[in-house]
Amino acid sequence: MEPWIIAIFIIGYLCITTEHQIKVDKTISALAMAVICWTLLKVSNIDVMEVSNGILVPSDPTNNATAIDKALQHHLAETAEILFFLIGAMTIVEIIDMHRGFEIIKRLIRTQSKVKLLWIIGIIGFFLSAIIDNLTTTIILITILRKLIPDQKERIWYASLIVIAANAGGAWSPIGDVTTTMLWVKGKVTAAKLVEYVFIPAIVCLVVPLLIASFLPVFKGKIDTSNSEEGVTYKSSMPVLSIGFITIIFVPIFKSITHLPPYIGMLFALATMWFISEKLKPISELSSTDKDKFSIHRAMSRIEFSSILFFLGILLAVASLQTIGTLFNFAQTLNETIPSKNVVILLLGFASAIIDNVPLVAASMGMFQEEIDNGIWHFIAYAAGTGGSLLIIGSAAGVVAMGMEKINFFWYVKNILWIALLGFILGYLTLVSFEALHFFG
Repeated sequence: MEPWIIAIFIIGYLCITTEHQIKVDKTISALAMAVICWTLLKVSNIDVMEVSNGILVPSDPTNNATAIDKALQHHLAETAEILFFLIGAMTIVEIIDMHRGFEIIKRLIRTQSKVKLLWIIGIIGFFLSAIIDNLTTTIILITILRKLIPDQKERIWYASLIVIAANAGGAWSPIGDVTTTMLWVKGKVTAAKLVEYVFIPAIVCLVVPLLIASFLPVFKGKIDTSNSEEGVTYKSSMPVLSIGFITIIFVPIFKSITHLPPYIGMLFALATMWFISEKLKPISELSSTDKDKFSIHRAMSRIEFSSILFFLGILLAVASLQTIGTLFNFAQTLNETIPSKNVVILLLGFASAIIDNVPLVAASMGMFQEEIDNGIWHFIAYAAGTGGSLLIIGSAAGVVAMGMEKINFFWYVKNILWIALLGFILGYLTLVSFEALHFFG
């Protein structure tokens, strides 16, 4: 039955990538793929892997049915954490936008040069994702882009580079990406050494694509603002913008203090923003018919829930492969057939562009038993974090960007893949050089 589950995943994946050709929304394919995979897994009662102390181990063959139920509950809980985090972040961004807070940032970015805007957005995304995370950073920057770039065909280029910037920025920070957080929490890396070794390679991973993009025709000339809306602000715009960023930045601080999952901090940030938004309604500036514009329910209605459901389907489908041990066996096979661990991890980075990097990192933590801050963990952090940029559905940031800007899978492959690949490879080689200097030094 395992080959059937893998076959369903491949078919579902192809349906997602060809949604415009087959005229079936990718969310339908993702949800159907997840349901069918788990149904086959349940009815077949095959041997599965279960999570023990964060490491995948074979379950008791005599108790597979219970193990499958526990695995589904475990993966649903992990997926729900990401979804609630995403809902909270997207709602906060919509609240800020509802109060026209992003109009203030739009005014601060005065340049009309497409290349300058590209570098400004890229650098902001790189450092902001290290402070909050790559997912929230992508949501915020694409929302700002919509104020700056009216043309959607131009905007998807910037959105794609934002994905690269956010993933690169998340790779060198222990709170910038789910995978680096996993390595940090499990005692595989320390924050100081992660920054020391991965920061420069991550910069290379960003700068190379930005340099290449700077010479592309789409980034030549000035931004056409003839169709952009006039930026009206309210008295509440600046307070809501400031408090919104403070609450989002507080999320990783909350996690460090309380050791609770990040989604708890994001829900607290949402509650804070909800309260403040209600109290700062600029009612004096509006007619009675416009007061509903500042309802929190209106902000929530603007969230891309189809993207959230797509995310749910993708993660649960990948979790089914993790449960039957496919991902773990794949990683083990690579480790046994290829003598160089650096090459194995590089291939895992490529694999993270196709399937979720979280189970791949979980598998790698079971494969390698090196001590804390060993160079191999820095390679894993970099490869898993930035490898997802190679395909639009290879990372959480990419999935969100795909949903928000309706980026076509094959358009991304044709126009962005080679740019992201050059940055990924050169950054990886930079990290190899750093580790070699440390070894011989």
